[in-house]
Amino acid sequence: MRRPALRTGVRWKISIAIAGVGALIAMALSLVVHNAARVSMLDNARDVQMDRVLLAQRWYEQSKNKDPRFNTKINDPAIPKDLQKLVRQGRRGSYVHEPAEGPPEIWAAVPLSNGDVLSLHSQFSGRSATIIQALDRALIIGSVSVVFGGCALGVLIGGSLSRRLRKAAAAAGNVAQGNTDVRVRDAIGGVVRDETDELARAVDALTDALNARIEAERRVTADIAHELRTPVTGLLTAAELLPPGRPTELVRDRARAMRTLVEDVLEVARLDSASERAELQEIALGEFVTRRVAVLDPDAAVRVVHESYVNTDPRRLERILGNLLANAAKHGKPPVEVAVEGRVVRVRDHGPGFPEELLAEGPRRFRTGASDRAGQGHGLGLTIAEGQARVLGARLTFRNAAPEGAAAQEGAGGAVAVLWLPEHAPTNTGSFPVLSPDADTDGVYGVGMDGGGQQRRRRWRGGRGRP
Repeated sequence: MRRPALRTGVRWKISIAIAGVGALIAMALSLVVHNAARVSMLDNARDVQMDRVLLAQRWYEQSKNKDPRFNTKINDPAIPKDLQKLVRQGRRGSYVHEPAEGPPEIWAAVPLSNGDVLSLHSQFSGRSATIIQALDRALIIGSVSVVFGGCALGVLIGGSLSRRLRKAAAAAGNVAQGNTDVRVRDAIGGVVRDETDELARAVDALTDALNARIEAERRVTADIAHELRTPVTGLLTAAELLPPGRPTELVRDRARAMRTLVEDVLEVARLDSASERAELQEIALGEFVTRRVAVLDPDAAVRVVHESYVNTDPRRLERILGNLLANAAKHGKPPVEVAVEGRVVRVRDHGPGFPEELLAEGPRRFRTGASDRAGQGHGLGLTIAEGQARVLGARLTFRNAAPEGAAAQEGAGGAVAVLWLPEHAPTNTGSFPVLSPDADTDGVYGVGMDGGGQQRRRRWRGGRGRP
């Protein structure tokens, strides 16, 4: 069972951390300042109280009528016990009594020559209490200011770091979609150098290494396929000279299959090199598809919903149609249906549908997916169709007719491949097509070209032709 994860940004994490540390420091300093000020003022009040009782003592002892002055009392029974004990020992002193409610009480007492105790009692209030309250308000305001200031500082620092990380993530996403010319270090920019730049340099180095490896593999594959082309052609020619019989048919069949594989590998290598260019010609799409499907798969049903004229390469378009029909015939079930609506061509079978890996990641060479649909072949048919669509500046999407996770009902399942031809002719480097407003692309995998001629893979959701 997966635990729920709380997702938040670096900006707010840094802000909360700085604000929390600032709040703790402000609270601690406020408590220290408050206690120090209170203790100091209480000590000062005790000294003042002691000076007053000493003055009253001198007045009392010099007076003839022995009448205490300055609110002092003789033998006050409310004197705190600790202070009484001190005075009984013949010593003078002061004492602070803090009741459960109300302000502290300041006591001062001195022994008289006749054995009596002269004491003075007052509350810690008035100007001293006002000063303490003003100090507390200042400390609270200062603490709140520190917290908000730290939060604002955290937002500024975290915002800068978050923006750099988001730029790096966006650039890395572009690289993952096939735009290998993007450099993460250039994308994040900035004057300050930090760990983000180290991450960007590492991603750029990884991209360069992967590009070099892919290019080396492509060249090796192309070289091997090119070198095999001549001996395979000779093998096929020699097989044609064998006497008739079942063994001869098997040899010829395997030789033809080998030649087809070599040609497909060479075509994939040419498409990967991005050197292919479309030879454009204006055609009536519905008529063209009807004629080509009749030759490629006579059993397939063609339905032209809306005719449209497009500028495209007829040879490459025929190659895409042939591979989609061959894939439907090999891995799906009849009937195979082809529909043309404007610039959109749909090829559907009624088999088990595309594998989940293909829907999530797109076609991959030499990977045929699930055994129930693609247990045979080399996985090059859809890869070539994807590459040819890229040359045309078109978008090729794949989805299943049955809802995801639901069992296909009789006649309701199958795989659907949709070719979206661009509204305008592709440029020399390819162009990303504009989808028709009535497009239904919910939950499909697609491939196309951006303005820089780089391949982009997307998974569209929500329908209406919006990625």
